[in-house]
Amino acid sequence: MDTVNDKNTRPNPLLGEWATPHCTPPFASITAADYLLAFETAIAASRAEVEAIASNPAPATFENTVAALERQGELLGRISGLFFNLREADTSPEMEDVAERIQPALTALSNDIGLDPRLFARVRAVYEGGREGLTDVDIRLLEQTYRGFVRSGAALSDDDKALYRQYTEELSAATLRFGRNSLEATNAFTVNITDADAVAELPEFVREAMAADAAARGEQGWTVTLKTPSYLPFMTYSSQRAIKERLYRAYNSRALGGEWDNGPLIGRIVTLRMQIARLLGYDTWADYVLAERMAGSTESVLSFLEELRTATLDYARRDVAAIADYARRNGLEGELMPWDWAYYTEKYKSEHYAVDDEQVKPYLRLESVVRGVFMLAGRLYGLHFTRAEGVEVYHPDVEAYEVTDADGRFLAVLYLDFFPRESKRSGAWMTEFRGTSRTADGAETRPLVSLVMNFTRPTASKPSLLTFDELTTLLHEFGHALHGMLARGRYESLNGTNVCRDFVELPSQVMEYWATEKEYLDLWAEHYLTGERIPSDLVERIVAAKNYLAAYANVRQVSFGLIDMAWHTLRGAWEGDVERFEREAARPVQVMPAVGHTAMSTSFTHIFAGGYAAGYYGYKWSEVLAADAFSLFRERGIFDRATASAFRRLLEQGDQRPAMDLYVEFRGHRPSTDALIREMGIAPAANGPAPAEANKQ
Repeated sequence: MDTVNDKNTRPNPLLGEWATPHCTPPFASITAADYLLAFETAIAASRAEVEAIASNPAPATFENTVAALERQGELLGRISGLFFNLREADTSPEMEDVAERIQPALTALSNDIGLDPRLFARVRAVYEGGREGLTDVDIRLLEQTYRGFVRSGAALSDDDKALYRQYTEELSAATLRFGRNSLEATNAFTVNITDADAVAELPEFVREAMAADAAARGEQGWTVTLKTPSYLPFMTYSSQRAIKERLYRAYNSRALGGEWDNGPLIGRIVTLRMQIARLLGYDTWADYVLAERMAGSTESVLSFLEELRTATLDYARRDVAAIADYARRNGLEGELMPWDWAYYTEKYKSEHYAVDDEQVKPYLRLESVVRGVFMLAGRLYGLHFTRAEGVEVYHPDVEAYEVTDADGRFLAVLYLDFFPRESKRSGAWMTEFRGTSRTADGAETRPLVSLVMNFTRPTASKPSLLTFDELTTLLHEFGHALHGMLARGRYESLNGTNVCRDFVELPSQVMEYWATEKEYLDLWAEHYLTGERIPSDLVERIVAAKNYLAAYANVRQVSFGLIDMAWHTLRGAWEGDVERFEREAARPVQVMPAVGHTAMSTSFTHIFAGGYAAGYYGYKWSEVLAADAFSLFRERGIFDRATASAFRRLLEQGDQRPAMDLYVEFRGHRPSTDALIREMGIAPAANGPAPAEANKQ
């Protein structure tokens, strides 16, 4: 194998063995220029491995066909796991160019494997043959592999295979371009403010962050961007309505027209998905996707969303009416508009619950929060976290930790990447550079897990202090990390977070519940200046405010699910007006005034550039699971080790068994929406936002 770059004699670090702690990536040695040759070499190696399986003259068996397919592509998986995750967290124009050049080759490889009649014949022979000697997990892999081939077009005619290849290759390029356009549009818009009076009311941390953004751009004064840590605090604390309207319109029209217009791409993406589904025997893309999800069908998802809509819509309208009335009583002229929402809801919360972000943030110093999250993992699962000496990181902001079990066994390396930068997309996520697997002789590969956030950076005068929502976000993503770090099993494709999309959010959303548990917060949350533990009354007010605007938030998430399902239940090619289509899809849950020339679809990367197409409902589905699951901790104690051990068994098994079986084994019954509705605290109220009144202090 050629491991040397073409342009010089330096060995390509992506192709050699990594003599590093836990075989972690040698980030400092890797440049963007290394990836193209590495991908080309790895794709060729994968093709050779697949060819050896397909042309094997021996009769097909589980080991020489199904397990061999699972193991093939190790080098390609290593490089892809590195490249595509860094492309989200620390990209560059050079990496974007590599992505556009290599994505067609990766799609072609996937198609060549999935559409190879020799491979499918061997897999089908094993699938239809006897299963003597196979473990339950072997049988699970066999069934998943067979279905994967069928769902990738292996059973199609030659003509339809050609169409499938054409559609998927075009779809791959279109989704890649969608994500790039969204990032460019987000980075392109800023508002620079030079009038000191216009920022005087803002909390100091907001002003300092804005000043830092301005300085980084060579501007005077204070700058607001469309990145969440900049955009959301300004919208929350500023009374500058005209500026906020500009920001709102810009944020909610990203890639809607203009240089990075994603409108035409949406039409092409949904049309291609529909055409692929039709080829494979499904009426819509949603039907195709949901056949392999916990929900099971399009009808089940639409019924689920309708059940949540019906239960909470009236309360959500009451939420909006109460905030609108409050805003008018506090000087708002005219109709309450979406750009007013964050400001007045924060003021209402501060006034009625005597708690706001500025009161809470001093107790949520980032370093303390991390310690608290690690402490929770220790109390529940016996895990230990120590700084990983000698492990390289991909950016100076990143920290690496070695994770060990209660008995000292190495489990994972955990990378923490907390702060925004131009090279990182917005949002928060967990990912893996490498998953968990085990060879036939028992040699185990442990995962390399990364948590990526966009928290406010420390300033010259203050450390990074988190909002309560950011604490919840970190707990959420850490739940995903636990799913990856605790994985146990032979087959990587069945381990960790490689589960159906409407199950994958269960571990993360369960973790969020500890954010409002006084018994937990009392263990670590302390004032960054005085060392004072978080006051009991503040914790009580946080808990009281937990369900503030819960119905509104629920309806908002339902609206995203309805928009997603509308796009992916189309039964024909689509060309039209994105804004009009989206507005019609969300009409059943419209509780705020619609704003012209805005649409979230053109920057809805979850469904048009990620893996959540016809799956965004999964966030609410998992909330239902999580509410029901955490109720068991409520019954037995939030640190109950027996309950935690049972939940750990669920996490360890990944996709080795059907999701519903794992859930019922843990909880003892199938979930329903009742638990989530109870958690929202919805109750009739005469005044104020409906969900919160029952708990109001």
